Amino acid sequence: MFNFQKTEKFLFGFLLFTLFWLPLSLGANRPWAWALMQMSFFFIGGALLLINNSLLSKLYAQYKVLVIVWMAFLAWQLVNIIPLPFSLVEALRPERVHFMMNQDTQYLEDIRSQWLSLSFDVGQSNVTFFKSLAYCFLFFIALTLINTGKRLRYTLIVISAAGVFQAIYGALEVLSGLKYSLIFKLPVSHIATGSFVYKNHYANFLLLCLSAAIGYMIASLGVRSGSSPRERLRRIVRFWLSNKVLFRIGIIIMVIALVMSRSRMGNSAFFIAMTITATLGLIYFKPRQKSYVVLFISMLVIDILIVSSLFGLKQVQQRLEQTNLTQESRDEVVTDALPLLLKYGIIGTGGGTFYTVYPQVQSESIQHFYDHAHNEYLQFALEFGIVGAAIIAVLVLLCAKSALSAIRHRRHPLPRGTAFAGVMAIIGMALHSTVDFPLQAPANTAIFIVLLALGALSRDIPMGRQDR
Repeated sequence: MFNFQKTEKFLFGFLLFTLFWLPLSLGANRPWAWALMQMSFFFIGGALLLINNSLLSKLYAQYKVLVIVWMAFLAWQLVNIIPLPFSLVEALRPERVHFMMNQDTQYLEDIRSQWLSLSFDVGQSNVTFFKSLAYCFLFFIALTLINTGKRLRYTLIVISAAGVFQAIYGALEVLSGLKYSLIFKLPVSHIATGSFVYKNHYANFLLLCLSAAIGYMIASLGVRSGSSPRERLRRIVRFWLSNKVLFRIGIIIMVIALVMSRSRMGNSAFFIAMTITATLGLIYFKPRQKSYVVLFISMLVIDILIVSSLFGLKQVQQRLEQTNLTQESRDEVVTDALPLLLKYGIIGTGGGTFYTVYPQVQSESIQHFYDHAHNEYLQFALEFGIVGAAIIAVLVLLCAKSALSAIRHRRHPLPRGTAFAGVMAIIGMALHSTVDFPLQAPANTAIFIVLLALGALSRDIPMGRQDR
């Protein structure tokens, strides 16, 4: 006899397993890794549809606006992918036709008889579309499976555990003096990168995991607290005997690894996002808890001023102070690419095509190969068009709105902590994306998508007695 509950539990466990192993595969930033990621999410989504025939109607009824936004974003990507008659492409995007003719001048007549896509690289746009479809599946899988307080806690725990593992692994590689990493035998330098190749992707992953860990700590804070010395002593003893101690130590380890990554914006985004979100909690959490204030004072003193200074915070400060735009080429890439945005900004050049179109405007002073814009806002607007970028921005803003509503109105600590994690992740990602491309690492995007989903459901998820 078919057991619905056991199947759903298995799918939830498989989801958590997938989220944990994703960063181990070089941040899932290799074709074989993101292919496995996509198969995992499609499998979970397909299985959910098979065991629950009314799932789509329920999701649409409960999250109508979010469903419409996701469908609009996917449909908009197809505008650049679906083949169109040659004459229509020539009228809409003559540059695309010229690009094709320059590549295949000997087959000019054959090209005129073909149907073409607007994208400058259809293969890469197809890859990007299927990634987006997998992220869409993941978003609604999270909204479906994370439906109780217990599962909410497990999700925050697993994301935090993935961050702690990466932090320990990255820090030990550097401190042990290894020349090559234990995973994939990559060169190891004085900069921590964990199982990622790029230090800024590693730093961004830790930022997201720290958001989940801090959110869990807030969710673990008691709503009521006695004022007598005996009651305070009991709370102290319970704290040291509970898993909160492990989480607190885990947060310290992740902060150490984040500092050891030497990522300027990764560290800046974390501290700024945590400060802003903590201030929002201080203003809006009702009732206001002393333990909440103590938590962030301890993080400021222990994590930042003491521990981080022992593991290279001064080096990060020096890198920030020595940052000189005349020595950096990232800003020149953004400046060079702006004319492309004016040229193709409405429809976009197609997902994953930045490296294809950027050489058209690359200045002679830039000798490096740039496959990404080092600015997610510019890259999204260029590849998906202003319309596509605006659609995905609406999705993030809707999730942020729900999370902020939970911070203001929910009194139970679990949805509060979950909302805190979502808001902190959104602010941190928004800051980091101004100077880098953290969302190009599928592992980071997957964790961010889950945190967006947690922010969306934190406002209305019911808290049963077992969650109190």
